[in-house]
Amino acid sequence: MSTATHASTEEYLQLPDGRRLCYAEYGDPLGIPIIVFHGNPGSRLGWPSVLKAGVPSGLRLIAPDRPGYGRTDFVEGVTTLPNWPNDVAALADSLGLERFAVFGPSGGGPYALACAWQIPERLTAVGVFASVGPFNAETDREINPIVRSLWTQGSKVPGILRVQMRAFAWLAKRAPRLYVRMILREFSEIDRADYDRLGVADRIRNDRNEAYRQGGVGTWYDVLVPTNWPIPLGSISVPVRLWHGKEDTSAPLAMGEYMAREIPDCEATFIDDVGHFWIFEHLEEVLQELVADE
Repeated sequence: MSTATHASTEEYLQLPDGRRLCYAEYGDPLGIPIIVFHGNPGSRLGWPSVLKAGVPSGLRLIAPDRPGYGRTDFVEGVTTLPNWPNDVAALADSLGLERFAVFGPSGGGPYALACAWQIPERLTAVGVFASVGPFNAETDREINPIVRSLWTQGSKVPGILRVQMRAFAWLAKRAPRLYVRMILREFSEIDRADYDRLGVADRIRNDRNEAYRQGGVGTWYDVLVPTNWPIPLGSISVPVRLWHGKEDTSAPLAMGEYMAREIPDCEATFIDDVGHFWIFEHLEEVLQELVADE
């Protein structure tokens, strides 16, 4: 049974250094807490558009905007992936949560893994789906050439990449049909078909606009992560659940397989004949499975 018993979509926390973090809450206020990290692009507003029938009964989703997306401040050199767990811990403290689960799909995956690395004592479960990971010789297989180019060239010319992401943000708001045509080139044939079949463009319109509120700076930072990967996967000391579609070419299967090998305690599920948008039909069951022991 699924039910959306509660929603608060614009709450703010002032972090210890003065930055502002914005978050939403969905589901049962007394339910099992899961802090969820959206993908790239994305925002705190996107979770209801992915959940088909609302938040599963007994779960409480806490959905922050990651830095540079929505209304969460981005300060270059401060809001880094290794520092993100400190912000998450501050958010949990403000909500009176001693322990909680984390989950991140796609570009949100590294942020869940950063928590697994830095604050394992606070976590009841860690889950990722189609997570971005380190880009290296082992993971550079069957990857969309546009994505490969962004990752390899972005770190060499970050200023140009930042202008490009600003242009994407402008297109998303001013010319959404052209924007959709452009981003779909980054996905596999299966994903392009699922994008149309599931009506993803309409479902995420509000989320996409909110994601680009700050002109694409969050996307810019995320594109730099794979080639500047900071998380020592072998040092993660808590169990990690990993789901990955075998036909994904934007977060390639090789990346998921690499992380499953490198993380000491990783339970990996590789799914036949699906890609990046599988989560739009299966998020409820993934969240329930993630916290089944709770």
